[in-house]
Amino acid sequence: MPYNLAMSTPDLIQQEVKELPEALQREVYDFVCFLKSRTVDDAFDGLMASESVLARDWNTPEEDAAWANL
Repeated sequence: MPYNLAMSTPDLIQQEVKELPEALQREVYDFVCFLKSRTVDDAFDGLMASESVLARDWNTPEEDAAWANL
């Protein structure tokens, strides 16, 4: 089907998916779930990477002494 500039992206996707057989619709659903999980995983990986970099500065005897009375 030709690309319709008047339609929103979700509407275009819905229209195309509706025309697929059920088995392919399930594959599209699985792919969307994969994309969503990958986005969450990528954000988590960024948090983990920054933690290891910051730990070099935070995990020192000087830092421990500075926070000892709190």
